[in-house]
Amino acid sequence: MPHESGPPDRDEQSECQEQSLIARSQQGDRRAFNQLVERYQATAYALALRMVGSPDVAADVTQSAFLSAYRAIGSFHGLSFRAWLLRIVSNGCFDHFRAQKRHPTASLDALLEGAPEGSVTGAGDIAGAGGEALTVALTDPTYDPEQLALRVEMIGAIQAALLRLGAEQRLAIILSDVQGLTYEEIARVMDVPLGTVKSRLARARGQLRAILLRDRELFPYAERRDEKRGKRPK
Repeated sequence: MPHESGPPDRDEQSECQEQSLIARSQQGDRRAFNQLVERYQATAYALALRMVGSPDVAADVTQSAFLSAYRAIGSFHGLSFRAWLLRIVSNGCFDHFRAQKRHPTASLDALLEGAPEGSVTGAGDIAGAGGEALTVALTDPTYDPEQLALRVEMIGAIQAALLRLGAEQRLAIILSDVQGLTYEEIARVMDVPLGTVKSRLARARGQLRAILLRDRELFPYAERRDEKRGKRPK
C-alpha cells in the first residue's frame, strides 16, 4: 500500500505562501508586496529601533528599507527573505550613523520618551514582549503584578544597555537574541563569515553583561531580585 503523506505543517504552508508572494511581487503585484510588508514590518521596525534608539528615526529607516526592498525585489534570489530584508534595514541604520557622524549612545532618552509610561516600545522585546506579559496579567488571577513591573524594568534596562554597545556588536546580539535568527542568517545580514558572527556575539554578550552588572541604576531589577532573596547588592 503506498505511503500517504500528511498535510503540510504550518511552517511549510507559510513558506510556500511567502515564496508565492515574492514571485508575485517580482512580477509587479503591489498587493503581494504589501502582504510581505505586513509580515515583516514589526520585525523590521524592532531591529531599527533597537539599533538607533529613536522611534521616529526607526520609523523612517523602516519605511526607507521597504521602499528599497520594493525597488530591488526583482534581484532577490536568496534563501531567506527575512535575512535579505533585515540586511537592508541594518544598512539603513548604518547610513544614519554615518550621517550623524557618531553612534547614538546618547539617544536613550529618545527611546524611553517614545514609549508610553510603563510600556515597552516596538516588537521583539528582549526577554519577552511586554505586551504578552500584560495579557497574562489580565487573564491570570494568580499573576504577581510586582513581577510584571520588575520584568518591564528589566526589559527597559537591557534595551538601554544595548545602546551602549558598538553598532556591529549591537546588531549581532539583536539579530540573535532578540530576532532569533540563526548564525547563518546573521552572517547573510551582516555580510561576514560565520566565525565573525560567533566572535561578535561572544564579545557583545560579555560587554552587555558587564554593563548590566556594573551600572546598578541602569539595572534596578538585579537589586530588587537580590533583596527578595534576602541578599544585599554589592
